[in-house]
Amino acid sequence: MPEGTSGTEADNFALQIQKAVQHDKYVNTDYIQWTFRNKNHYLWNKKSGKVEVTWEDYKANLDLLNPKNSTISKDNVDLVNSEKDEMLEKALSYFNNDSFWVVAPHKLFDTGVTRKLVNLEDGSKGLLITYGSGGTTPGDSYLWKVDQNYLPKSYQMWVSLLPIGGVEATWENWTTTESGAYLAKQHKLLGFGIPISNLRAWNE
Repeated sequence: MPEGTSGTEADNFALQIQKAVQHDKYVNTDYIQWTFRNKNHYLWNKKSGKVEVTWEDYKANLDLLNPKNSTISKDNVDLVNSEKDEMLEKALSYFNNDSFWVVAPHKLFDTGVTRKLVNLEDGSKGLLITYGSGGTTPGDSYLWKVDQNYLPKSYQMWVSLLPIGGVEATWENWTTTESGAYLAKQHKLLGFGIPISNLRAWNE
């Protein structure tokens, strides 16, 4: 993982990225929906902190602010006890991972995040983000690479879920959503596409 320098320059670089992705519009977005890799489906009420997650025969209603209120069903039958806890944990893990592929550029100033400016080999600069807390996998790091307008092109990942560090994933097919937030609909990782379909972000 490359060395970087934290401080005002790194923070200003991060602010430029957030400006490029219309972060202020994202903050004020009420709802986001998407399908991740044609498998997991999400309807996220950002305003209330509630997420509907559906995959296979499961449907979870996650309450991110009051997890004890979360429910999950399989084939329309509510799960209880340890099976409920296990599958709710799975649904939350899916959400944490799959939402990151949608909104990561909007999470540069989350609690516990460190930002470092890195000199890249081609002479340009990148932003190294490390998540010290939160999510399912704290400690993960991402090196963002951007175009001349600070719009993200890709990031390199040093994450616990991947056995090799520095794997690069593209961020492409950017779209302006109904709420004005700018989101990417396509990634490529190790030659494989990671499609984000049915993507919408809107306000009430």
